[in-house]
Amino acid sequence: MPRVTALRPARPGRVLVELDGERWRTVPVEVAVRTGLEVGLELDRPRLRTFRRELRRGDALAAGVRALARRDRSEQGLRGVLERKGVGERERDETVAALQRYGALDDGRFALARAAALAERGLGDAAIAFRLERDGVDQEHSAPALAALEPERERAARLSERRGTGARTARWLAARGFAPESIETAIAPSEGPELGYENP
Repeated sequence: MPRVTALRPARPGRVLVELDGERWRTVPVEVAVRTGLEVGLELDRPRLRTFRRELRRGDALAAGVRALARRDRSEQGLRGVLERKGVGERERDETVAALQRYGALDDGRFALARAAALAERGLGDAAIAFRLERDGVDQEHSAPALAALEPERERAARLSERRGTGARTARWLAARGFAPESIETAIAPSEGPELGYENP
């Protein structure tokens, strides 16, 4: 039965494990702590199973942290990343729960920031709602995010001031997900009946 003969510091946050005097592998420090690795410990089958389980959990959490470090994501978005990386369902659930506890994963915060960014890019409420749904945000979080935005009519009016108030601008606003009533208030009243745009 293999025996742990040394635990040596490796790169930051990891420890090199030696079995029977031979280098075995480097593992995250937290995995070594959770599995009770210590010099003299025999790695029998139950301990090895526990070790492998903890290693999978540690790898899944590290993958989740890296994904969120690149950009904020919804829960569903993060689950998709982990699944594509081959993380099992149990480890995905544990990773999501842990990151939510630590505040690193929050659908409400994600929805607010994403909606604000999309509005800044000139999208109307319908287009923003569609993008949030595509990002995996449910109605419970997307509705407050949309409600927190500057009213759509005011956004449409500001855009029409920059682009002009004719039929071309009306069609452009419609294509970007603005509601017909928001478009009507944003364009010149005299041009309203003859604009000839359709809301997608």
